[in-house]
Amino acid sequence: MNIKFTFATKIPKGFVRVRITESSDTETVIKNGKKEILVGAGPKKEMTGRKLQILPRKVIAAAKSAKVKNITLDLEDFDFPSLKIPKNEIAEIVGINLDLANFEFVKYKTKPKEGWGFVERVLVLGADKDEQKSIKRGVLVADYVNFCRKLANTPGGEMTPALLAKEIQKAAQGSGVKARVLGRRDMQRLKMGGVLGVAQGSVAEPKFIILEYSGGNKTDKPIVFVGKGITFDTGGLNLKPTSGIYEMHMDMSGGAAVASAVLLAAKLKLKKNVVALIPAAENMPSGSSYRPGDIIKTMSGKTIEVLNTDAEGRVVLSDALTYAERYNPALVVDVATLTGAAEVALGQRVSAVFSKDDKITAKLQGLGDESGDYVWPLPLWEEYEADIKGTFGDWANDAKNKFGGAITGAMFLYQFAKKYPWAHIDMAPRMTSIDGDYLAKGATGEPVRLLIKILEKY
Repeated sequence: MNIKFTFATKIPKGFVRVRITESSDTETVIKNGKKEILVGAGPKKEMTGRKLQILPRKVIAAAKSAKVKNITLDLEDFDFPSLKIPKNEIAEIVGINLDLANFEFVKYKTKPKEGWGFVERVLVLGADKDEQKSIKRGVLVADYVNFCRKLANTPGGEMTPALLAKEIQKAAQGSGVKARVLGRRDMQRLKMGGVLGVAQGSVAEPKFIILEYSGGNKTDKPIVFVGKGITFDTGGLNLKPTSGIYEMHMDMSGGAAVASAVLLAAKLKLKKNVVALIPAAENMPSGSSYRPGDIIKTMSGKTIEVLNTDAEGRVVLSDALTYAERYNPALVVDVATLTGAAEVALGQRVSAVFSKDDKITAKLQGLGDESGDYVWPLPLWEEYEADIKGTFGDWANDAKNKFGGAITGAMFLYQFAKKYPWAHIDMAPRMTSIDGDYLAKGATGEPVRLLIKILEKY
């Protein structure tokens, strides 16, 4: 449910005032005969950029808890001078996070008699024209983050590679984004052995989805986003345990994120050239599945020795990273729910980022802090290549030991990304929301906000 935002100087009837306090508690009170919601933000001097991202979400959570559909906010309540963040940027953060917190994936639920508990209207006080514009921009950003969440939350049976391609093509219509979809025969012609190898165990045909937006000059090199599009990951013949398979319809979250970012770039009319490449496939166990011990020849000509069929994401991405070469890109950023090891290393509050260029890593980390889609660097030293050297093929899709899996996964991808500036975001830690995010259960929509910051500021 999208929130309808309005701007005024007085509070009309039917709206509940929300105030931000320095308390640590959130409560609903009656003041002068009127209901008010007091949202605790803690002492103003202790406010941080991270807390600011969460604060508007707490507002929505409090309103929902109080069963209030129409609320009034004063933008001055979100002014924390110690942060030194421009007011228009604060306004955008407020707009984004109010809408993100209001989203819930209810497509398959029966509507309750009392209706859904969404906040329907937010009246904002104290916003000048620039801040109003920033809030509206934030809502637009949130719309595409939520589009990403819808794609990722959809069950695998209703989000096969073909259906994912169809949804993305539908969203691209009339947007200024050119959408193309390659099928099995196209990939055979291009010798995309990585995508085809992973997909061969499924009855669902793989797709290679290409989005192109030309907002910059013709001579400008594009930024290319590559997103893992495994629409369901069973692990293949190396079948996942019950505890690890349930949410694997979200293994295409990286693909959903890069598609959403390109569509949003067009909507924002950014003056950049940007491409999204999404290798989409199912990883299924069957009599035709690729096997441990198989040797796969990729589009690059390099071969992959399969040690574990559940390390399939890097295999499909190898072809997409090679395909990216034809764009002579200024930068390639791949986004993937690649490894549980990233989650083990960093927990569930930040994605891992890798690059051979420390300047790129630092830039992305800074933009992550700005956007709220946080990333943290891990090493990519050349010594790690020894861990993925193949015995019978050029490279093995799994390491020779159980340590540093996020790093060896990134090092594998680097073998196919040496011809351009590149970064890898392992978003597995942020695939789904956790307590404290103040987001509905399911996909987070990360790192769409970070990708847009990259387009704006890289």
